[in-house]
Amino acid sequence: QVQLVESGGGLVQAGGSLRLSCAASGRTFRSYFMGWFRQAPGKEREFVAGITWSGDITHYADSVKGRFTISRDNAKNMVFLQMNSLKPDDTAVYYCAVSTTILSTTPGTYRYWGQGTQVTVSS
Repeated sequence: QVQLVESGGGLVQAGGSLRLSCAASGRTFRSYFMGWFRQAPGKEREFVAGITWSGDITHYADSVKGRFTISRDNAKNMVFLQMNSLKPDDTAVYYCAVSTTILSTTPGTYRYWGQGTQVTVSS
């Protein structure tokens, strides 16, 4: 069983930055693929960024490429999402998730999910 707890969300003006954190339980954290997803009201959950267990491969949605950076600290069982140049369209609940199989953009691939943290970007 893996438990994930996100933090770092909040209200920010367009152009600002936020850093989301996700704390994970589980002794095999370093073997997991980690992903960040988001879901805006009335929309489907969408992939934002993912990272392999070693951190050497990352993947981003086109909408956030160049603005967001995913990273992880396996020693602390943490994964992060640095979000810069935020836009109102980035407003959503952000979730971190664990895949025990592959790095994927598909939500169904991820087995464990956090409760989410709200990010609101004002114009």
